Amino acid sequence: MKPAVPALGLCLTAALLVGCGGSDDSGGGGGSGEYVDGATFTMALAGDPGKLDPHSSASTQLFTVNQLAYDNLVSVDSETGEIRSQLATDWAVDGTTVTLTLAKDVTCADGSALTATTVAENIAYVGDPANQSAYLGVFLPAGATAKADDAAGTVTITLAEPAPFVLNGLASLPMVCDAGLADRASLADSTSGSGPYELTEAVPGDHYTYALREGYVWGPDGATTAEKGLPATVVLKIIQNEGTATNLLLAGDLNAAAVQGPDAKRLEAADLFTTETPALVGEQWYNHAAGSPASDADVRMALTQALDLEELASVATAGAGTPATTLAAIQPTSCPGDSVSGSLPGQDVDAAKAVLDGKKLTFLYSSAAGSAVAAAAELAVQQWDEAGATVTAKGVDETALQGAVFGSGEWDIAWVPLNVNSPDQLVPFLSGAGPADGGTNFSGIDNAGYTAGVEAASATNGVEGCDAWLEAESALFAAADIVPFANNQVKTYGNGAEFEYPGQLVPTSIRMLAK
Repeated sequence: MKPAVPALGLCLTAALLVGCGGSDDSGGGGGSGEYVDGATFTMALAGDPGKLDPHSSASTQLFTVNQLAYDNLVSVDSETGEIRSQLATDWAVDGTTVTLTLAKDVTCADGSALTATTVAENIAYVGDPANQSAYLGVFLPAGATAKADDAAGTVTITLAEPAPFVLNGLASLPMVCDAGLADRASLADSTSGSGPYELTEAVPGDHYTYALREGYVWGPDGATTAEKGLPATVVLKIIQNEGTATNLLLAGDLNAAAVQGPDAKRLEAADLFTTETPALVGEQWYNHAAGSPASDADVRMALTQALDLEELASVATAGAGTPATTLAAIQPTSCPGDSVSGSLPGQDVDAAKAVLDGKKLTFLYSSAAGSAVAAAAELAVQQWDEAGATVTAKGVDETALQGAVFGSGEWDIAWVPLNVNSPDQLVPFLSGAGPADGGTNFSGIDNAGYTAGVEAASATNGVEGCDAWLEAESALFAAADIVPFANNQVKTYGNGAEFEYPGQLVPTSIRMLAK
């Protein structure tokens, strides 16, 4: 089975923004190999998604649950990177004009039709800066407008300027149905989508239950819900501890869980079904805002020089990872290459000591990232201490992490891996306005070299600008504005089920196995 999946999932946790990527499937799956209908598929979520409005957040957990109830306009083939159908069956990009022809007779979970006007209103909502959607500038280019022709079933998007990977972004932009658009507040704890499943129960902090929709035939690359083995019910359980998730998976009480730390060895020994997704799992950000010690470029450089990044990468991935190479790490990446090697400052503890002596900083990382990341965080604190800084590390849940970096500003250093497959999708996080002004540049980065590189890259057509994109990233690393330090194959294990998980679960790919 070769899935077509969302181009990205902005994850602000263990593997932030994990999105589309190639996956390797192996293992026995813990069943007979025969598919069964009517079963329940239960998967662990490392954190609660919070408010369920699909346009409200770029978190991993919300992006995961979005896939169940909402559709995107197009999809991306995880092996070739080619654009495939979803709500749209045909598409064309001509300069600053994107034309999409929608599938006929698409219905929402409440029975209403999803029309071209519905799509245009979604684009208008996300595109309005006043709504502060996390997807503006990421999955939808800033300044984009849309016009609907319901009779022809077409939507015409007009871009403010050329966008080299605009279709990749639209492959991760969920469409809300008319009822949800009319009553936005209702989306906080319910769903209003055209996806293959519908939310039936929400118990925040514990679980979310979804029921299969019959008659769904417009999924990624033509996927339907008539396939044998699709579960009748999907339950997403909030389980933050990897050890607990591992125990439940081995006992058969879970059908799927992503495990990155040492507990993965127990799962490997059990010969379970496994999917792998390459991802950036170690990425260090600094608070550039006035009032933080990290607002000083010399301090950011010193904090970077104090670290043995190779050792951190090894600890954070339990010895299984590799150094980071680019910011867009999810396969198939639009711009493969290496913008990191030779760009990041090398370790120089003596130079760091001259700057960090007596500095006090707060360091946040995701408590859902697993024990290996927690161990790496302890190592980083030790190395900063040896360089003269006093760093207080706090492992916090996703809600608290996002609240700090996008809200309170009470942080100096944070590990927030953002995973995408197209470098343009990170521009709003690395430049431009910050959260206080309706933007997503939570770190407050202002790097002239990066800005100039992005301008040059954006003026080219697709992959023709990849050299410029990589040069722009290198400017960030050379200044120690952001520090990517570890890649890993993020594994999701299955027991009693098979599925595609190229960065995010593909709901229409789930197949329940007879015991």
